[in-house]
Amino acid sequence: MRIRIVDAFTDRPFAGNPAGVLLLDAFPDDDLLQRIALEVNHAETAFTHRLPEGGEADWALRWFTPATEVALCGHATLATAHVLHTTGAHRGPVRFATRSGVLVATPGADGSITLDFPTAPLTPVEAPEGLAAALGAEPLTVLDTGPAVGDLLVELADEKTVRQLAPDHKALAAHSPRGVIATARADDPAGAYAFVSRCFFPNVGIDEDPVTGSAHTALAPFWSERLDRPVLTGLQASPRSGLVRVEPRGDRTLLSGRAVTVIEGELLAW
Repeated sequence: MRIRIVDAFTDRPFAGNPAGVLLLDAFPDDDLLQRIALEVNHAETAFTHRLPEGGEADWALRWFTPATEVALCGHATLATAHVLHTTGAHRGPVRFATRSGVLVATPGADGSITLDFPTAPLTPVEAPEGLAAALGAEPLTVLDTGPAVGDLLVELADEKTVRQLAPDHKALAAHSPRGVIATARADDPAGAYAFVSRCFFPNVGIDEDPVTGSAHTALAPFWSERLDRPVLTGLQASPRSGLVRVEPRGDRTLLSGRAVTVIEGELLAW
């Protein structure tokens, strides 16, 4: 069984967010999928198989962290679409049947891929007691992102504060189902990126996720309204770093980025 490691939301190897991608004939039992994801040991491993023609989707898609299956994942969806297109397994827009409904990935003429994802609903909440201490910075604004994403979106004072965060991951785990999205306006919002973010997900086995597509379904409407811009680019300022172009469209958000296949090999235990 072929397995590929793809760096997503980047145009160069060893940046962005790596994901394992496996094209299957059918899904095996969940325990095997989880053990493979643990062996790959990236933020997510994506498993996909072709569906019969004539349905609402072309491929079934599931995502596993090293610890659990998740309901929504942007970078591994981008990585999977990249593999389907570069291997010739699928041409044109691809419709994925997922736990979050049908998600469409459309290749662009410039080599990018655009994902059509559900927009996360944002609800202002009071900052939970202990959040500032766990994060290591005082929140300006805190919003709940709803059950599909499962994070707290926390606005901080400035880009420098986001970049310098060194949170207590164990303490952060008490504050939301998945984790915390920390964000701030870019020092130069008119430059290459309009906002920065970092994502900490201790409850799914990921202390810091390098680049998080699903988080941008919350970041997109938040910053589009704040900056009064319909289309903008965010920088996820993890050590690997990556750029996500976002365009909120009501209850849907378009996420665009590039991907690079870095490793291709054979999964022998199957």
